[in-house]
Amino acid sequence: MSESTGEAAPKAWQNVIEHVESRLLSGDLVPGDRLPGERILSADLGVGRSSVREALRVLEVMGLIRTATGSGPNAGAIIVATPEGGMSALMRLQVAASGFRVADIVRTRLILESAVAGDLARVGGDLGAAAALLDAMDAPDVTPEEFLALDAAFHLALASAAGNQVIIATMAGLRHSIETYVRDGAARLADWPTMADRLRAEHRSIIAAIREADPEAASTRTHDHIAGYYAAISLDPHNMHTAQREESA
Repeated sequence: MSESTGEAAPKAWQNVIEHVESRLLSGDLVPGDRLPGERILSADLGVGRSSVREALRVLEVMGLIRTATGSGPNAGAIIVATPEGGMSALMRLQVAASGFRVADIVRTRLILESAVAGDLARVGGDLGAAAALLDAMDAPDVTPEEFLALDAAFHLALASAAGNQVIIATMAGLRHSIETYVRDGAARLADWPTMADRLRAEHRSIIAAIREADPEAASTRTHDHIAGYYAAISLDPHNMHTAQREESA
């Protein structure tokens, strides 16, 4: 009889998560990429498909992937983020435990993200990850849910490019809440394709202002982008007016 070490062996689904996370951390997988299907992952990793499904569920809760049902090019899971540090995990726990009002989240975004864009225009930063996410959003087969997940990742990528670790952690921690209100609001839009085109244009305009080293334009365009979408999806436009007024006070 072998001597027990007192430590339980990792479950099969945990091995799947570790495999995906290691590929994300190494850069082998990046936001916008798709994971192989359940059958291929199951065969490649030597685990059951039920373990693969459980791992994908956990990865989705962690905000690293978004899954889609069905078959064809839109099936499977798309990468929407890379693993973040402990501070953002604490923020996610706070959000899960008590929740934040959407208007407060928007107000915070108006302050932080406008400052981030202005700082990037002033001092520069690596926009490669943000640009790659924009390209992924341009894909003709991207679903609305995937688009909005990539959208949230784009805003986090800008914060990461600016390099302020507190802002990065705050944005990463709020990412799920941001994506949730953005996605829920999109369901109320009468014309999603038109809104998607508008968001694409606004994203490109923000990047252009940063690259042109125009802090005022970068900050203003980011503010108007966030405020404009919230106004479009808000059931109570007064909330947006209040958020803008308090943010500028």
